[in-house]
Amino acid sequence: MSPTLKPTRPPHSKSRTHPTPVPDLHEIVIQTRAVAINPVDFAIQTVGTGLFPGLTFPRTLGMDLAGTIVEVGNAVTRFKAGDRVLAHPDVLKKTAAGAFQLFIVAQDNMASHFPNNTSFEEACVPPACLSVAACGLFQKDYLGLECPTVPPTPNGKILLVCGGSTSVGCNAIQLGVAAGYEVVTTCSPHNFEYVKKPGAGYAFDYSSPTAVEDILVVLKGKLCAGAVAIGNISPPGNGTAAAEACLDIVAKSQGAKFVALAMVYQGKMPEGVDGKFIIGSTLKDNELGAKIFEEFLPKALEAGSYLYAPEPLVVGQGLERIQEAFEVVKKGVSARKVVVSL
Repeated sequence: MSPTLKPTRPPHSKSRTHPTPVPDLHEIVIQTRAVAINPVDFAIQTVGTGLFPGLTFPRTLGMDLAGTIVEVGNAVTRFKAGDRVLAHPDVLKKTAAGAFQLFIVAQDNMASHFPNNTSFEEACVPPACLSVAACGLFQKDYLGLECPTVPPTPNGKILLVCGGSTSVGCNAIQLGVAAGYEVVTTCSPHNFEYVKKPGAGYAFDYSSPTAVEDILVVLKGKLCAGAVAIGNISPPGNGTAAAEACLDIVAKSQGAKFVALAMVYQGKMPEGVDGKFIIGSTLKDNELGAKIFEEFLPKALEAGSYLYAPEPLVVGQGLERIQEAFEVVKKGVSARKVVVSL
């Protein structure tokens, strides 16, 4: 039997016990050792079916974890019991995939090995936001960029990431650089050096009244591959300024006229520019999942060219600390990812 933390009715949660899950053909069962908190977790808890119609409660939440495999499905060949992995489980598909429990199931194409010198608390940081960034950058119905490689092959194009110090932003920067793009990003001035660690070539103050004009100077004479604009998923309109800046820059620069939106944007698109809200789990159903979690990420982590960013902020140990961790995220953290050890 496996303890789990389930919202019984938004915004409440309760610890329950249920049978340890059994993997389907292409699933793995993971004993969870550390989980990270995303704003979407408590957004689901608070808004419930208003955010994701079709969800039922009680439901175990959580989209970021690291742990040890205890069982694999009959069609799984890449993993075995005892392997240390990070994973992005499909919590929207089944409650047995929610990260906030001691044993979970995940699809094998949404998990990666990580080096032995990495802690579980570090390893649980990237998966979900890595998936969001990857969908926005590489899927054909978004920016459709070339996939990342180890080592990267520079292509001379520029990628704009508005919100580079966020969890999605850190991953978008790293994936963009690994795919051969020079990255321009926006953030608070105190995070300028921070966003350059994952590879941003330029960092601009998002609140500056001249930010758009300053970025256009950098882009002059170069091809822009498009942009990723990042804000919180709830409430609608959060991150509007980032979206509008990205849309304005893309409209006025040479190159792709598309902005991948990691937010609910309700404003008007400039003429000739398109944008789309990123559904960050769709890579599990196409070839991108394996390209990122199987072909790219393990090599990049082993080579030390991909950072576990933002840095983990461990706020406690045990499932009973999850709700407390939600409150820490709600109050706001900068350039950190809130983590709970299990």
